[in-house]
Amino acid sequence: MENSEMKSFMNAWISAIASFCYCYFISSSIPKGFFRLLSLLPVIFLFTTLPLPLSSFHLCGTTAFFLVWLANFKLLLLSVGRGPLSSPSPPPQPLLHFICAASLPIKIIQNPLPNSDKSGRKLAFLIKALTLAALLKIYQYRQLLHPNVVLALYCCHVYISAELVLALGAAPARAIGLEIEPQFNEPYLATSLQDFWGRRWNLMVSSILRPTVYFPIRGLTARRLGPTCARQVAMLAAFAVSGLMHEVIYYYVTRVAPTWEVTWFFVLHGLCTAAEVAAKKAVRGRWRLPPAVSGPLTVGFVAVTGFWLFFPQLVRNHVDDRAIGEYSVLNEFVKEKTLLLLSLFSPKN
Repeated sequence: MENSEMKSFMNAWISAIASFCYCYFISSSIPKGFFRLLSLLPVIFLFTTLPLPLSSFHLCGTTAFFLVWLANFKLLLLSVGRGPLSSPSPPPQPLLHFICAASLPIKIIQNPLPNSDKSGRKLAFLIKALTLAALLKIYQYRQLLHPNVVLALYCCHVYISAELVLALGAAPARAIGLEIEPQFNEPYLATSLQDFWGRRWNLMVSSILRPTVYFPIRGLTARRLGPTCARQVAMLAAFAVSGLMHEVIYYYVTRVAPTWEVTWFFVLHGLCTAAEVAAKKAVRGRWRLPPAVSGPLTVGFVAVTGFWLFFPQLVRNHVDDRAIGEYSVLNEFVKEKTLLLLSLFSPKN
């Protein structure tokens, strides 16, 4: 990656960290409500501009996801005294913890258990990194593969790279001793759409959409529509907002006008998840597909609808080629630096 790109990336994150320091002091000096929101709006606007100078798919996409989506939603919650950035009671959380919670895709565990499986987490990370390396090797022969096979590989790539990026994003928080909740929970084992989206896939998004979209919409509509319909409407709203935010991220990485395909992907999944929940309530446990059947059906449905609506905009704008090319550049950079280190430490004649 070019030095100018890395410089823009560093400038964006220095601006973001300085803004989080401002937000920390705002939260302790201005009571929750309208005036705190008014004080945070300039930061929210700033965050929407920070990915714009970036052209790298990975740097731009990650910055947009962390700041434009997650951080801005956390700041909106902070304005009303809720969410991960608000301390339930004094004293306020330390500044470093606040910055980590605001800027990273994490949810801090307040009372962690003494024993955590760190070795298992490292082994899982290594296996996924090796799998990603294998995918990148296979991509060298993409021209020889059927397009549907390539799209199936992209599905695996999206999951593995998303989990690796979120794990790397959480590394600074782990380095200062914070225990965080899992970010993924083996989504390939999902047995229903509700299970996939609510309990397994990208749990950081689920945890931020519930307090910002689901709970407020359910509360506003419960009296008029009844609790059951209110839950369905709130679920659809959460999926629709997720689709719109993906559309925003797609704009940052493609710089073309939205086509709304990815929005319809999430609207479709919202409708299907709502129908699935309603069907479960109707049968009330009297009948259920065995996991050996419901699991492949769930993952297959996600993959097929992804081929139809999630990937086309990225493929049309050659984002896949850019992403794979960036991995190649990174690989060459690592090789070059490794050889340099080996030459420094090798015995000289």
